[in-house]
Amino acid sequence: MIEAAQFVEAARARGFDWYAGVPCSYLTPFINYVLQDPTLHYVSAANEGDAVALIAGVTLGARGGRRGITMMQNSGLGNAVSPLTSLTWTFRLPQLLIVTWRGQPGVADEPQHALMGPVTPNMLDTMEIPWETFPTDPAEVGPALDRAVAHMDATGRPYALVMQKGSVAPYPLKEQARPAPRPKAVPRAALQGAPVLPTRREALQRVIAHSPPGKTVVLASTGFCGRELYALDDRANQLYMVGSMGCLTPFALGLALARPDLDVIAVDGDGAALMRMGVFATLGAYGPPNLTHVLLDNGAHDSTGGQATVSHNVSFAGVAAACGYAEAVEGDSLAVLDEVLARPAAEAGPRLVALSISAGTPDGLPRPTVTPVEVRTRLARHIGADIGADLDTAAAAAAVQGAK
Repeated sequence: MIEAAQFVEAARARGFDWYAGVPCSYLTPFINYVLQDPTLHYVSAANEGDAVALIAGVTLGARGGRRGITMMQNSGLGNAVSPLTSLTWTFRLPQLLIVTWRGQPGVADEPQHALMGPVTPNMLDTMEIPWETFPTDPAEVGPALDRAVAHMDATGRPYALVMQKGSVAPYPLKEQARPAPRPKAVPRAALQGAPVLPTRREALQRVIAHSPPGKTVVLASTGFCGRELYALDDRANQLYMVGSMGCLTPFALGLALARPDLDVIAVDGDGAALMRMGVFATLGAYGPPNLTHVLLDNGAHDSTGGQATVSHNVSFAGVAAACGYAEAVEGDSLAVLDEVLARPAAEAGPRLVALSISAGTPDGLPRPTVTPVEVRTRLARHIGADIGADLDTAAAAAAVQGAK
């Protein structure tokens, strides 16, 4: 058994100062320690997949050797499969995972862990995430972290420590005052009943016009949103999400928190937003003023054949306002998008503009010819992030390893 400080301080010495996750009783000492150190950052995510995406965003923007850790119970691996396989793996965005081993064979536990316990190592192996058991001797902590860092730097992909019961001694959480709730926006509806709704292309043209490359980053959701943005103008300050549906906004949150010098615009879709609506609460609680959430709502899963979503029954501005966004407006005119993006960000937190758009996509919409790794490298270099300088070496090393 080790003390929480022995791991956290060794991790800090290696650049790990960002943590996100969902609590597990095995993780309690870590969470309590990090929460009470003002020089460390902990984000309590609505689910484990959001936490993985958030730390991926931190990694994208990291400077000064900073790194991130995602913590979760192994039952949460199911929630994290999508971003672990189609975000961190695809874009080569490394992070350290601490996964608790509930239901470990031979250790009595609750019935809900009876299957996940035995299959946890196989799940990590299947996702090509190297892992080892969490160190329980102080002398083992540094070497374990060094192995994790070496893998992350060489491959650009995650590494996991699987924590067994009783690995870390208790660490008490002193009584803390609950944080004061942020002032909440009053949702503003600017719906004009326009006979012809704007197209996605027109909306994206407005986003491009309001996002000069100098200090603005535009992250576009998976599917036609990213493809159409690419077709309009493939700029160095843009990233096109592939897969990881619903993970764009926690990813954007991580980048915005890590890089307050940047204005981050997350261009979301109604289907993706509905998939992970819990992240609205995380954005409302932690979102900084340099984060703008643009939600293009066409009421359809356009890239899979136009099947209807249930967004016609949802006020995204109402949800955002209730969750603590500093500003929340919905409309059906491009003027609403222009009005929000033209103004400086609110001081109290993130803002949302939900724009109703027409369904449909231009014929012959191209797919990006730049790979996700190339897009990420280009953006990281554009914003002066550490990982951009190291990626070519990591990709080359991974290619050599794969050829063996």
